[in-house]
Amino acid sequence: MEIFVTGASGYIGGSVATRLQAAGHRIAGLVRSEDKGAALRARGMEPVIGTLDDARLLSEMARRADAVVNAANSDHRGAVEVLIRALAGTGKPLLHTSGSSIAGNDARGEPSERIYHTLEEIVPEPEKAARVRIDQRVREAAGVGVRSVVICNTLIYGHGTGLHRDSVQIPALAGQARKSGVARYVGRGLNVWSNVHVDDVAELYLLALEKAPPGSFYFSENGEASFRDLVEAIAVALKLGPAQSWDVDEAIAEWGFEKAVFALASNSRVRERGAREQLGWAPRHESVLDWVREELASG
Repeated sequence: MEIFVTGASGYIGGSVATRLQAAGHRIAGLVRSEDKGAALRARGMEPVIGTLDDARLLSEMARRADAVVNAANSDHRGAVEVLIRALAGTGKPLLHTSGSSIAGNDARGEPSERIYHTLEEIVPEPEKAARVRIDQRVREAAGVGVRSVVICNTLIYGHGTGLHRDSVQIPALAGQARKSGVARYVGRGLNVWSNVHVDDVAELYLLALEKAPPGSFYFSENGEASFRDLVEAIAVALKLGPAQSWDVDEAIAEWGFEKAVFALASNSRVRERGAREQLGWAPRHESVLDWVREELASG
């Protein structure tokens, strides 16, 4: 198949594109610059220079391709609408990337017992309501002849196989620790996120491409950890002193409101059975804490 991948130079999109290519598919990847295009070409992929705002380009590439993976921006409603219109009536797969911060709460380091199993259970914070509506819109595209699938990723760890090797949350925590000499969690750090290794994420996209029914929604998750445990593992790996609590206002000053509150201080606890039962997804990596201790300690 020829697969059009948006965000093909990114952490998720690049890793997914590499896995799909390894499975024998041809990749046309949307990238923003000629430099990234050259890097993509060196990997045996066709670069498509543009952005998610290039509606005509997105439409042309979606119509040409046998399937589309949208991994550039979970919150770009315009691009989603263009892709759905281009694919309507074709039965082609559209795999859309979301993130489990849609299940996040304004916990500021406090714990929660709430665990989500479906998109319908989530009542998002106002800051995440638009993303939930986009996810619902993608699923509804099944009604106009698109084999639409939403993959909602949790905290992703591991080194990517695309042009960008690292994710968002762990590098932010480790970067602050390296810079200041103190590993810090927000508040009491008892907030918990589900997590998943990037290689297992890429495998889920491949299986969804092959098998997922129209209108599907899958969380990519295989375990969970509190941010206090995560930051303590970072402190040990970097040979720093004990991890310390950080006031939320200081965290916001360092990382910005969105990242500090919703990526690093919230709870996002989800469980996924459908991907395992319907698609045969069998994630191989089980412990983000072990990965942090081993990978950060090795440099």
